[in-house]
Amino acid sequence: MAKEAAETRRMCILTREIRPVEELIRFVVDPDGIVVPDLSRKLPGHGVWLTAERERLAEAERKHIFRKAFAADVAPRPGLEAEIVRLYTERALGALGLARKAGLVLTGFAKVSGAISSGKAVAVLHASDASADGIRKLQAMARHNPSIFTDGERFTSAQLSLSLGGTNVIHAALLAGRPSEIALQRIAALTRLMSPATERASDNDPFERNAADPAQPKTA
Repeated sequence: MAKEAAETRRMCILTREIRPVEELIRFVVDPDGIVVPDLSRKLPGHGVWLTAERERLAEAERKHIFRKAFAADVAPRPGLEAEIVRLYTERALGALGLARKAGLVLTGFAKVSGAISSGKAVAVLHASDASADGIRKLQAMARHNPSIFTDGERFTSAQLSLSLGGTNVIHAALLAGRPSEIALQRIAALTRLMSPATERASDNDPFERNAADPAQPKTA
């Protein structure tokens, strides 16, 4: 059990905190000496880990933490923070697209409200540019089932439409299934990345993990 825990936890090179790998980003140095993110955690070579939060990324760049961690004159390309946000957003939207292909996504106000009423919805997503009235009505329905995860900040209607293969997608419901779980995990990761520390809370993350395991982490 201790070995398994060690495999899924690492130490952040900035905060020195031991965290689940889902809350960290692995970085390696490419052949040109550039520090690059390894979101799949599969690139070869020595890797270091950094807490996946925008403010930590900015601080790591400002303090030249990667040079210290790799003990070499290396640095990421300019715009690391924006690149990570883009990659996390693309991964979340890609996972939503796979959930749609698996038949686990419904779009449109009527279908979403029906999924909520029937108890089939495990999550409800609203475009960031959705009308306040539509959000209010669906949120009121979702309150009767506190297990439904809701989010209305991450994606625009254009992003949801492209990901879900629709036109003017404003509201979407996810149904139970492994593809939906993966999509929600990636949305939760994007939320952690984007949220200021003062706003982070476990009840915003449907897949929050217990961080009390004392197992020692690896660096690679």
